[in-house]
Amino acid sequence: MAESYDDSLRGQLNGAISAYREEISEFLSRVETQGKVLLKPQQLLFDLEANKLRDHAFKETIQCAQEAFVLSPWVVLAVRLRPGIWEYIRINVKSLVVEELTAPEYLQFKEVLVDGVDDGNIVLEVDFEPYTSSFPKPTLTSSIGNGVDFLYKHLSAKLFHDRESLILLLDFLRTRQYNGKKLLLNDNIRSLGALEVALRKAVEYLSLLPEETLYDEFEVKLQQIGLERGWGDTAARVSETISLLLELLEGPDSSSLEKFLARIPLVFNVVILSPHGYFAQDNVLGYPDTGGQVVYILDQVPALEREMLKRLKEQGLDITPRILIVTRLLPDAVGTTCGQHLEKVYGAEYSHIIRVPFRTEKGIVRKWISRFEVWPYMETFTEEVAKEITEELKGKPDLIIGNYSEGNLAASLLANKLGATQCTIAHALEKTKYPDSDAYWKKFDQKYHFSSQFTADLYAMNHTDFIITSTFQEIAGSKSTVGQYESHMAFTMPGLYRVVHGIDVFDPKFNIVAPGADMNLYFPYTEKTKRLTSFHPEIDELLFSQVENEEHLCVLKDKTKPIIFTMARLDRVKNLTGLVELYAKNPKLRELANLVVVGGDRRKESKDLEEQAEMKKMYQLIDTYQLNGQFRWISSQMNRVRNGELYRCIADTKGAFVQPAFYEAFGLTVVEAMTCGLPTFATLNGGPAEIIIHGKSGFHIDPYNGEQVADTLVNFFDKSKNDPSHWDTISSGGLKRIQEKFTWQIYSDRLLTLAGVYGFSKHVSKLDREGLRRYLEMFYSLQFRKLAEAVPRAVE
Repeated sequence: MAESYDDSLRGQLNGAISAYREEISEFLSRVETQGKVLLKPQQLLFDLEANKLRDHAFKETIQCAQEAFVLSPWVVLAVRLRPGIWEYIRINVKSLVVEELTAPEYLQFKEVLVDGVDDGNIVLEVDFEPYTSSFPKPTLTSSIGNGVDFLYKHLSAKLFHDRESLILLLDFLRTRQYNGKKLLLNDNIRSLGALEVALRKAVEYLSLLPEETLYDEFEVKLQQIGLERGWGDTAARVSETISLLLELLEGPDSSSLEKFLARIPLVFNVVILSPHGYFAQDNVLGYPDTGGQVVYILDQVPALEREMLKRLKEQGLDITPRILIVTRLLPDAVGTTCGQHLEKVYGAEYSHIIRVPFRTEKGIVRKWISRFEVWPYMETFTEEVAKEITEELKGKPDLIIGNYSEGNLAASLLANKLGATQCTIAHALEKTKYPDSDAYWKKFDQKYHFSSQFTADLYAMNHTDFIITSTFQEIAGSKSTVGQYESHMAFTMPGLYRVVHGIDVFDPKFNIVAPGADMNLYFPYTEKTKRLTSFHPEIDELLFSQVENEEHLCVLKDKTKPIIFTMARLDRVKNLTGLVELYAKNPKLRELANLVVVGGDRRKESKDLEEQAEMKKMYQLIDTYQLNGQFRWISSQMNRVRNGELYRCIADTKGAFVQPAFYEAFGLTVVEAMTCGLPTFATLNGGPAEIIIHGKSGFHIDPYNGEQVADTLVNFFDKSKNDPSHWDTISSGGLKRIQEKFTWQIYSDRLLTLAGVYGFSKHVSKLDREGLRRYLEMFYSLQFRKLAEAVPRAVE
């Protein structure tokens, strides 16, 4: 009888061990000497290289391992076969026996490594899988981030597998209204039969009218048939929308459902939550916790309002949409409008910033609070927000969008209370930015309070109806790196709880919707007639003045050299000091180009501990490498209009933009720089890897390998010096990439379509979600609330 082939990971490893026992034993022994530490992929690959293993299944497994540790005599491995697909194993160093592990078993061993003991106590296991397993999910890696496409197919199958299921669609259409006035259907339509008869009558009647006939001219006739406003603004558009619904009722398919839901009125009022930092439209960029997220929202809202107005007009509705950005009111506003309760959004007619304070039993909290310390205030803040927005809107929002961890928590609580469709946008999940911050959470908690934040993240990502990310990497990483959301699939915070199933990256709630740059502020340096030349004297002073003061430190002696430019918050992850160090250490790069860094604010004393540390490091680098003459350090610049021209002035020098972050969820400054025609070098860790096509529209750089980054920059500037067309080619490639993929118009259309689809899905699957809702309420009440209460409140 032929021996059966075992194609499991364990079977493949056993086969490799049988053939290459000695070299595998030697490798594992080397790993064992590392001791009781969490080993990362770089360390494992280093050991692989040192042992020069031949190509076989064992080597491939180690190359896929994202984490390993030793619990003698075992080496325990977390193996990521592909994005979202993990297996866990342990191998006995002495006997080379391979054992498969479940996720809970692997996490239990990890807890023993961290705590040093296995006390046998029962550990709380958090498992969302039983509440989501009944909902089908795609299985292909290429499907990750395209959830809505899968959802259309699922909804079509669910709704239309028999006649009775269509009642869910009828019920949904009957509930459409605005401020108490019915839309789409009136009370004459009470059954599917009545609906079909009414639709056919309407199509027959409309076919007799000129296509451009306005809705006012046939409104009364359609009301008699049973139809209300919302189908369209002209006879042609109304007829097209009704025909789409008839197609759904007769021969349903996902394409018809998609087109129909995109055409009917579903979103009138939107609430966007972004509580932390200094949220204002002027003079805030560069303040602590105030950067790309503020820019993202202030660019998002006018574009979203324009798309809402366009759709409402096409739907034949005379309705004014409202968008409210909800943030924290700061009485100590330090020269900004952050103490103003209501503020109109620039570039929009019906959108406002509404500010609500944090409160304690002693009253309003006046001062700025770090985003890591907001947790004790969030519940009472959200309760007050609910009252404020319902009063301002004179009703409830249709869509609530959260931003970052605490904004997504507040969005979840509000959506639960008000019954609105919820969207979450993480921007950056901190767990991947701070390695091992889950396993060693106790070391981080006094400063960052990650136990509260990770709990809030889990709650929000499981509560929300849909999740928007800017890139695939945010969800599921790359071939060799773990995605932000993927890192929440299974993890442990020893002594607190063990997450055996936190989120599934294949969940159809995930959708990639990339933002853009404001084209009024960011446009190519070659568009001479649009250039803001009135800013040029100020920018020249900023870059080249020989004066050193609190706004700019060090001078540039040779104004003819191209400028390497960067602009970001001055914190550890943004890695601005890393860029300065790699520049400082490369004589050739210093010879070819100047370096200008915009980050941090030396005009005032920082309250942010990370910023303080980075400032100290920057001063040390300037002194150690004698950078004065080739380097300029400029305090944070808050005028976005002038910053757009600053990018273009850097392009005039034939310079480049560098984004050196250790991790960047998306990278708005990357899009801004490319939109201005500035060749861009950006981190390969996160979103920029998807924005830039390496070598064509910019360059990927590894922030952990400064020497290699410096060499890449030297090659670029050397080549551009000898052949100026090389600079032009990369500049043009970046512009082309942005115009094809990253605009706010594309974003807004996509977001509103998603809101409609997931709102519809929420309506037709209410009963399926009841168990998850109750589990989340328990998780919030028993876990999050006590963790948040333990976070120290600000001292006024």
